[in-house]
Amino acid sequence: MTHFLQDILRQPQELRGVIDYLSGGGRSALEAAVEAVRRTRHVYLTGIGSSWHAAINAKSLFHRGGFPVHTQDAAELLHWDALPENSVLIVISRTGRSAEIVDLLPKARRAGATVIGVSNSPDSPLIQQAHFPMVIPVGLDHGVSVNTYSTLSAAASIMAAVVVGTFDSHLAGSLTSALAESAEALSRWQEQISTGAWLKPRATYYFLARSTSMGSCHEARLLWEEAVKAPATALGTGSFRHGPQEVIAPNGRFGVWIDGLHMRQQDLALVRDLRQLDASVMLVGYDLPEDAGDLVFQLPRILPEWQFLIDIIPAQLAAERLAGIAGVDCDSFRLCPYVVDDEGGLFHGQEVQPENA
Repeated sequence: MTHFLQDILRQPQELRGVIDYLSGGGRSALEAAVEAVRRTRHVYLTGIGSSWHAAINAKSLFHRGGFPVHTQDAAELLHWDALPENSVLIVISRTGRSAEIVDLLPKARRAGATVIGVSNSPDSPLIQQAHFPMVIPVGLDHGVSVNTYSTLSAAASIMAAVVVGTFDSHLAGSLTSALAESAEALSRWQEQISTGAWLKPRATYYFLARSTSMGSCHEARLLWEEAVKAPATALGTGSFRHGPQEVIAPNGRFGVWIDGLHMRQQDLALVRDLRQLDASVMLVGYDLPEDAGDLVFQLPRILPEWQFLIDIIPAQLAAERLAGIAGVDCDSFRLCPYVVDDEGGLFHGQEVQPENA
């Protein structure tokens, strides 16, 4: 069993732990951060890599609640954006040591901005320097971000839900139940992947989603790049229909997330047309027609706006399986260090030989 798969399989339990923690021992830190957000006019959500995808999920919950926030990845926010006085930065980072995150902190201080740090690493510069630190207790992943992506996504999204007044004990219990059902579904999803024909090495992969599942869509693209070492593309489902559909070709692979409530019929019609053009489609969602795609993952019942908590898991399992089929080591990075602590080049002081040398 790969380390990647081990990290995936423990994920539902780690997520349940985050909900319990933020409902109990971590509640005071959460409420302090929420109060800081509510007091200001300009709120920024930022991160880099998989942590940026966690920010995308949280952004959707802020916006659904009528609380607009600025979203910008940390590299762009650091080098190009001016921060208004009295702004709040919600900075998400699994290690809190990435170069862009560390360098953003003095910029925030110079602007008089308040920093809320959301991280899995209590001794990180982000947590040590944040005005409102939120340490999310979870064992770090071996390599590819799995639990450190999903638990930070959960924490930032719970913060958003508390800010807009939609998080309570009933919701926490509902999410916990959905996560327990997801743990039970893992073996079924693995069986679907192993017996299906959707995975194909060296195929062209497009991932499409809407709303909170946009974070899952982009995270899936990153999983293909990091774990499978293969290119992939992530787009909003609506945006795909405005030009990019010209790439559709026989045997192309599409992963499509279907929202539990909105735009279902339109997106299922898109999937139908993709298959009519001989593309192969993986579907992820709740209460989907079994014959709607070539590989259909049925999710446990969960509130549509929180579907992202569990709808990344089938894609993670698929990425791990495809790496095995392709003979790729998904547990090691060829070029990328665990922590990217500088902003120049790719090799980070290491000598790297081309594969055909």
